Amino acid sequence: MDRLPPILELTANSTGWGFYLCARKEVRSGRSGDFLTLLLQDKSGQVGATVFEDVDALRQEFEAGEFVKVRGRGNVYRQRIELVLEKIRRVQDRDRADGFREEECIPCAPRPVEDMWRELNELISREAKNPWVRELLRRTLEQFGDRLRIWPAAQLVHHAYRGGLLEHVLKMSEIGVSLARSYNADADLVLAGALLHDIGKLEELDYECVAQYSTAGNLLGHITLGAQAVSRMAAGIEGFPEALKIEIEHLVLSHHGSREFGSPVEPMTVEAFILAAVDDLDAKIHQVRRHVAEDEGEGDFTGYHPRLKRVLFKPSGR
Repeated sequence: MDRLPPILELTANSTGWGFYLCARKEVRSGRSGDFLTLLLQDKSGQVGATVFEDVDALRQEFEAGEFVKVRGRGNVYRQRIELVLEKIRRVQDRDRADGFREEECIPCAPRPVEDMWRELNELISREAKNPWVRELLRRTLEQFGDRLRIWPAAQLVHHAYRGGLLEHVLKMSEIGVSLARSYNADADLVLAGALLHDIGKLEELDYECVAQYSTAGNLLGHITLGAQAVSRMAAGIEGFPEALKIEIEHLVLSHHGSREFGSPVEPMTVEAFILAAVDDLDAKIHQVRRHVAEDEGEGDFTGYHPRLKRVLFKPSGR
């Protein structure tokens, strides 16, 4: 039997076997009995999968968070490609002889992490003029660097892959500093907000190969956890100005832009408005590009995007 292509190249005619990371596993009940719904990943993307036959036996063969070997076929359901699986089991050592590699099954940022990490450090060294902000950001990179380099920015919505948080923070830092200068705002504050606004996600999400919400993440959320982290780090810098600490905490607490979207307070400074706008823009641009790239339909427009609440134009040649 042939090997299935990478997820982004799957079609309704694809058949064969392949290796994936099982990101999610759920047992559901239908008219004909229980079935499994899965979310599978490889380095090119994610795809939904379903198991209808031998459910009781196959559900014992693997768990969410494990690498799996599957056999199945492509299918179109609600205008999206999925896999209908005949067999699935956890990967075994002997599968390496057939080409299994962990790195081929883990979605990663399109740019090398080392390049993005170097650029972020250079940007902070170049742009952070306020000595208090510069020291706070230096300690942030030192304390959280190991996780910041690999953590996803979300479980599903945007930049939901290894290195995604770093990619998101770097782009926000670049655009945020530029906008701050254009609007004669405090670029140091915006830069601090860009680096620190999602720092709570390092505690909100547990991550090895698959992102899952931690106990603290479920109970407190990344905004609260992020504000707490800022408070702790600022307290560790002798003489750190209280007014500056409060302004940076406000950036973290208000970065979702409104209470409707989860911020406990709404932006009340020019810098907070800039940060919230840049965060929203970067997340939306990522969703737009991903939806257009993954759309399998014919014609000039994608299927409906439920989060963006619209169809999207697919310009030819892009």
